[in-house]
Amino acid sequence: MLIKAFKALFENGATQSQQQPKHTLALVAAALLYEVARADFEQDADEEAAMTQALQKAFDLDSKALIDIQQQASAQVNEATSLYEFTRIINDYAEASDKYTIIELMWQVAYADGEISKYEEHLIRRVAELIYVAHSDFIRAKHTALQS
Repeated sequence: MLIKAFKALFENGATQSQQQPKHTLALVAAALLYEVARADFEQDADEEAAMTQALQKAFDLDSKALIDIQQQASAQVNEATSLYEFTRIINDYAEASDKYTIIELMWQVAYADGEISKYEEHLIRRVAELIYVAHSDFIRAKHTALQS
């Protein structure tokens, strides 16, 4: 169901605006960031602030769009049955640089509370593998996020 909803956004042909793919990618990224925040079974204010900041910076969102995306993403995560629902959209429509950015954003959220749990690292590693991010880029994103 989620895949159909996201694909519908892309398959509107000529009526599709330039902002729609960006919005959809931001929505999928937000859903994955929520997954990271929840991976260690403790979603705290630092992680939520990191999600907001990461999404706003990476996708240049105004406050209304940011709130909308975060609400939709939270609902989608609650309904999702697997990561495949999100990673398939990324693989179908995102470029390599977008994929790297998503992994880096996931690391930023994981580091937000000052520690990386084994569950957060496992989740990020799985997503990186599912969206075909090279291991060297996975490690580079981890180090970049740690330094920021």
